[in-house]
Amino acid sequence: MPLTCPSRRLTLKLAASSLAAPALLPVARMPAPLAPPASVNQAIARFAALAPATSHCLVQVDAPTTPWTAAYKPDQQLFVGSAVKTFILAQFLRDAEAGREGLSESQLCEVSDALRSPGSPVLLALSGKTPYRSVLETMITHSDNTATDIALTRVGPERVRALIAEAGLVQTRIPSSTRKLFSYLAGADYGVDLGWDAMDRMARGDTLGLTPRTQVINAQESMLSSATEMVNWYRQSLSGKFFRLPATLNEYKRIHAMADAISRTVPPGILAFGKGGSIDWEGFHCLCFSGQMLVGQVPVTFCFTLNWTGEVSSEARAESFVSAMADVLRKVVSAIRA
Repeated sequence: MPLTCPSRRLTLKLAASSLAAPALLPVARMPAPLAPPASVNQAIARFAALAPATSHCLVQVDAPTTPWTAAYKPDQQLFVGSAVKTFILAQFLRDAEAGREGLSESQLCEVSDALRSPGSPVLLALSGKTPYRSVLETMITHSDNTATDIALTRVGPERVRALIAEAGLVQTRIPSSTRKLFSYLAGADYGVDLGWDAMDRMARGDTLGLTPRTQVINAQESMLSSATEMVNWYRQSLSGKFFRLPATLNEYKRIHAMADAISRTVPPGILAFGKGGSIDWEGFHCLCFSGQMLVGQVPVTFCFTLNWTGEVSSEARAESFVSAMADVLRKVVSAIRA
């Protein structure tokens, strides 16, 4: 449910996931890319028309002998919302793989108001203990922000940022926690966590005497990336580059494979996975989906993002976003199979 306050509305949530694709061919060994099919370019133009100044997309088709890409402003940094939760999952699994501080997915963690956050469709009203494995699944499958803050607090945001840097991503930003992000946007000083009681009061319309910030895209607390970097991330992470053990890569894929929203965007019978997000805040809105699908033996990695301002919410615009993105992916599949 959205967090609603006088003159403002806040939501961060899931956009998609399903099955993962196999490792990619090393980029250095790929032949020179071909020009994208006209049908795909036309579909991307229709997607971009939803928000011409503030959208980006990139489709990377890694066919062994005939690779190609199609894109619209792929290097433009935009707000991508919960799509960044893929980095938190990866770092948690890396730390568990290394046995850092005894961390494991079977270890029990506490669910309580200490880390409760708005935008938590599963854990919002639950308290007690649950395995970290369930927290990770909830973070990806339902984009639950309480689960996200539990996982992010356990590994530490700086370790996640170090992974982002290791992947060579310079335009990608994660918040210190979703609750610190909400606190900052609500008007609190940078680094301040207003706590669950304040979040709950905001949901009931209390402004807390603060002046909300309207700059969702900012240098302090945000969720940012470009289509180029999100595609690069999935191509690297699905190749197993950041994991030592095959079992860890399998778990990374399994957890990303759990959401059913993928069925709205990827053609039937195509294996795929991904993660996305959205936000509505002070007239700013975002929808994003990034991931990979497997067309036969051809990995297709993609990212689609819209940012816009105005009265139309992400929920109201989701159908047109999904329809335009699904059209691109259908055209890609048809081109590969032709």
